[in-house]
Parts: sequence; C-alpha cells; structure tokens
Amino acid sequence: MKQLKLGQLSALALAVLALSAQAQDTASAESIFSFSGFSTLGVVGSNTDEARYVITGQPKGATKSWSGDVDTKLGVQVNAKLNKMFSATAQVLTKQNGDGNYRPELEWAFAKAQFTPALSARLGRMGGPFFAVSDFRDVGYANTWLRPPQDVYGQVPVSHFDGGDISYQASLGSSTLNFQLYGGKSSSVFEGVDVKMDNLVGFSASAELDGGITLRAGHVQGKLTVDSSSLKQLIGILRLVDGRVPGAGIAGVADQMDATKKKATFTGFGVTWDAGNLIAMAEYTMRRTESYVPDTDGWYTTVGYRLGKFTPYVTVSELKQKDSNVNNTIPPRIPVAGVTPDLRVLVGSTLRAQSNQQKTQALGVRWDAYRNIAVKGQLERIKANGPGLFASPSPSFTVGQSTVNVYSLAVDFVF
Repeated sequence: MKQLKLGQLSALALAVLALSAQAQDTASAESIFSFSGFSTLGVVGSNTDEARYVITGQPKGATKSWSGDVDTKLGVQVNAKLNKMFSATAQVLTKQNGDGNYRPELEWAFAKAQFTPALSARLGRMGGPFFAVSDFRDVGYANTWLRPPQDVYGQVPVSHFDGGDISYQASLGSSTLNFQLYGGKSSSVFEGVDVKMDNLVGFSASAELDGGITLRAGHVQGKLTVDSSSLKQLIGILRLVDGRVPGAGIAGVADQMDATKKKATFTGFGVTWDAGNLIAMAEYTMRRTESYVPDTDGWYTTVGYRLGKFTPYVTVSELKQKDSNVNNTIPPRIPVAGVTPDLRVLVGSTLRAQSNQQKTQALGVRWDAYRNIAVKGQLERIKANGPGLFASPSPSFTVGQSTVNVYSLAVDFVF
C-alpha cells in the first residue's frame, strides 16, 4: 500500500483556521455581514485496484492506495442583511471537481426578498433542491452519515442552478408546510465532460409534522446536454454508416444515443423521523432521460441511534437501471474502420459503461468530539453490476459483477 500524502489536507486545515479567525474579526466590525464556513478532512481506501471509489463525477478517487481527494472540502459563506426585506448570500466551495482539481467555485450567490413572513423570492445562483438534504449535502457536520448515500445522490450531476425561486410557508394545525417553485439553468463537469441542464423547471414541497416527522416530494425537468467528444464521434460514425447500409436503422440508434438538449426529469420522495435518540431517513428517487443516459431508480434507508456523543448508524441502498433508452438493433458484423469490435459491439459496450447498477450496505459511527467538530468512520460493502458508480474501472470490472469494501474516515468542522 502506498503511503498517504497529507500535505494537501494540512494546508486546507490551516486555511480553515485562518478564515475562521478573519471571519470573526470582520463580523464584529461590520454587523451587516455574518460569516460562516465548513470543512471536511477525509481519507478513503478500498480493497481493489480495479476501479476508483469516488463521489459521482470525480475522476480521482480511492483504491488500495488511500486518497484524500474524495471527501476533503472547504466552504466559506457570507450573508448580508441589507434591511428587513432584502438580504444576500454568497458561498465559495472548494473540493475535487469534475476536472480533478480543487479550483474554488461559486456555489451560491443570490439576493433574497422576504415579502412577508411566509413569502420570499430569490434570484441568482442557488443550491438545487433535488434531495432531502440538498442545501447542506456538502456540510458534513450537518449530516449523520459520513457522506450522503451515492446510490441516490449520485444520480444528478449538478448541485446548483442559475435562476430564481419563490418559496411559501404555511401552517396547518401543528404542522408546517413549505412550497418552492424554481427555474433556470445549470451546468457541471462530470469526469472531465461538460454537462448542461437548460430550461430547468421544478418544485419542492415538504411537511413538518408532529413527532419529528418530515415528508418531502420534489420534481424537476429540463433539457440535458452531455458535451462528450467520444459520444459525438460514435454518433457521427453511426450516421455515416447508416448511409452505407440502407434499411439497417442505424440512424435511429444514433438519435436515441444523442444527448443534445434531450428531455430529462428527476423525481424524489423522502421521509425523516427524528425522535429523541432515534434517527431514521429514507428517500426514493427516479431519473428519466431521452438519451443514452439510462433511466434509474435509487433508494436508501438509514437508521441511527444517539448514545451520548456517539451515533452509530446503518444504511442500505440500491441504484437500479430501469432502461438504457437505446434499442441496439444494429445488425452484427458491421465493421468500423480503425475500431476492433464491430458497430453493434461498440454501441453495446458504450451502453454497458453507463450501467450504474449497484447495491450498498454501510455501517458507520459519528462522534461529536467538540461543539463544532464531528469525527466519523464508515465501512461500505458495494456490489456493482458493471461499473456501478466507480471511476476508471478495468475491463473485467465493467463486464462482471464486483464486490468492493470501502473504508472511510473524516473530520467535519463548522466555524
């Protein structure tokens, strides 16, 4: 096993301390502003070198050689209260992005108008409300898990959107209801490939009930574009060959695979029960597209129990492929110049590489070591059918079914 290099983690820890001190000094001098931040220092290892364990979209991750690239992050946020109605928020986040570097990015940057205690509107860049913990999915300290279950949270490649939203809160007896309508566009980088969602429109609704129960439902749709050079090349080959093999229907396969402004939707339902020492959470999500990006359903259930400063928890989850969205009707043995497999095999292998099916069993513990510090350990056993959500899988890993053990340690800070 290679020795883990902690230089990058140490530099990040020093940055956290420096920014925390600076934020406290600035906040005391200028009361209109408030500053806060969060950070995670994490290391991950697995029992295989055949694929890299990553948070979906990252190109660099963990194998038998432990890595600090998967979970390590730093976020700094500033809020400005301009008057009773208007405020503004900005958040800068640095973590391993889809290009494999730690370039700081503007995650939030919006202005908010609070028209009444119940009605508000925002304009700018906001976190996409796709999941139960969307607003704080990157704030490790705010979550029981070491990281959100990737079998659900790994289905959407974008985390924020540029546009606007309207939120309304209402009381119904002892319950609180929250409604949000939003629209705009979004973009991200997924393992070095640009991904865009245009004409994005969605809603999120939740109900906070007696007994610590919260129910949630949400839906979003838009036009998906995957700007992949290899995909474009394959589609170009399909359309070129179609003209040379009349009646084969190859152009129809090309149209099905094309991911240029194709309709995509994501729907989710969730429930949380926080009753004293007991914590239980579950979500069920559905992704649908009209391109080679497959239709998937994901779900997880987490149960934890607080024992003083320690919270052990168990999570079971699954990501299932419902449809590849491509009917590979290409006749066999159609050769492609410069490519070893024939065209049917080439399309089949491309679709197989998109198969994200996997099942996960996770056991973890959270230790609230200090007022603003949580230490976590987590063991996952992942059964992947095909590549699953792993990065850079070997050919044997992609074709077969693999079981991988993943070991994670993390320290979460808020300041």
